[in-house]
Amino acid sequence: MLAMASRNAARVALLGTLRRDGSPRISPIEPYLVEGQLLIGAMAWSQRAADLRRDPRYVLHSAITGPDSGEGEFKLYGSAVEAAEELRRAAAEAWWSSWPSDKAIVLALHIDRAVFVGWDTEQGVMTSIAGLRKMATARATAPTRSRRVQWHIERAPRS
Repeated sequence: MLAMASRNAARVALLGTLRRDGSPRISPIEPYLVEGQLLIGAMAWSQRAADLRRDPRYVLHSAITGPDSGEGEFKLYGSAVEAAEELRRAAAEAWWSSWPSDKAIVLALHIDRAVFVGWDTEQGVMTSIAGLRKMATARATAPTRSRRVQWHIERAPRS
């Protein structure tokens, strides 16, 4: 829920797709949560839409406002499928609601994996949580003379 509150505040996320040649493409998008489904829209003629039609795999990354903000990073991995017409209509506030379906497509993001990375910038601690299981905590030491931050990773015990 914390990640959803963060996503709702920003209203913009970054969508990673794969181009025809396999190189990554990143695009800003406005995700919408409708009836428990995470939806995105794309102009039907866009490269983003072509990428997802060819290869439905995606990564969605929450937007952050700065390198020292301490905001958490929410990442979703999965595949996109065209959303049912009733879901498209249920997102009345979405930008695509005023466009016909042949001009703007709506995709439901099926989630295979979710990761949340939390930052405590005052304590120098990064926590990574995948799904509901805590993966690791990292603690930063002060920068060395080479200006590098040293990270000490502590793996969470497997349950």
